Amino acid sequence: MRKLYFLVPGTSNKFACGGLWAELKTLKLAQQVCSADVVTYRQRETGKLFLDDLLTESNLNDVIFVMSWGFDIAKLAAKLKQYNVVYHAHSAGYKFNLPASIPIITVSRNTLGYWGQKSPNALLYYLPNEISPEFKNLHLERDIDVLVQVRKSSEYLLKELIPSLQQKCNVQVIDYYVEDLPGLFNRAKVYLYDSAEYWAQQSVSEGFGLQPMEALACGCQVFSSVNGGLSDYLDPGFNCYKIAGYSQEYDVQRILKLINSSSFLVLSEQVIKEYRHENIIQKLQVILNELNDFFDHKQHYQPNIKSLTQGRLRKLMIKNIYSKVKKKYFRD
Repeated sequence: MRKLYFLVPGTSNKFACGGLWAELKTLKLAQQVCSADVVTYRQRETGKLFLDDLLTESNLNDVIFVMSWGFDIAKLAAKLKQYNVVYHAHSAGYKFNLPASIPIITVSRNTLGYWGQKSPNALLYYLPNEISPEFKNLHLERDIDVLVQVRKSSEYLLKELIPSLQQKCNVQVIDYYVEDLPGLFNRAKVYLYDSAEYWAQQSVSEGFGLQPMEALACGCQVFSSVNGGLSDYLDPGFNCYKIAGYSQEYDVQRILKLINSSSFLVLSEQVIKEYRHENIIQKLQVILNELNDFFDHKQHYQPNIKSLTQGRLRKLMIKNIYSKVKKKYFRD
């Protein structure tokens, strides 16, 4: 089993974000299956490996570099083209292509479908993010009617819906780091999440949408957008509610009705089991075994399946048009 090097630009507050935490969490999961370590490539950090130093080593056939930082992938892929490289894809929509020599592990089926179309000759895998065991329903009394986190929230949510709700119920708006997020979710009746606007501005997709899943696992009733990776597990009307539904008044009406209701939607154990530790580790073991087999094969064989380039697509379209015209001519 080859050693994994998880590439991140850095781990300091400068690079702090959900994507970094998710990648470091995946690193810890991988360390339960094989040898794995973090490697920075933009800034040197005490006690951590640095990519340029690693690349001076003579033999790196026994390692796999795991890329994940979307905006850096094109440069990293070019820099590491002679090595064993995997792309751990969170969001979709970045403007780059990858060769068939780089397998892709996606965190959502939404992203899996994106790369299935964009890179049809690459090996593709699906490994969802883990929902930690502390995210569970403690069946406590819930003293917060509505909970919302500022980060990634839409202008509509923060400037229109929340002010209206604040006049009618107890709303808590979080714009700071929360140490005990499971505890907070267990205090809230309703959790609001609306990230479609945020990701549209970034021109990439919601990679996974961890918070709505964590809130659901804690028994919160969730009103959410259903963009990108959120569509993997959100099922409006069955385990959540679609936010920004037609009008502000309709949103307020539905949220207030739910706060005062004793009838709740529940995220089934069957759904959440897919995101728990045991399933993730089992999937990771299978994926890593296949990746090691592939990189053994890659040492002896060159890729020979035609790529779906724009030039080839044009040729296929012309060929299809010619075939249709030919059929029509002989039929007439």
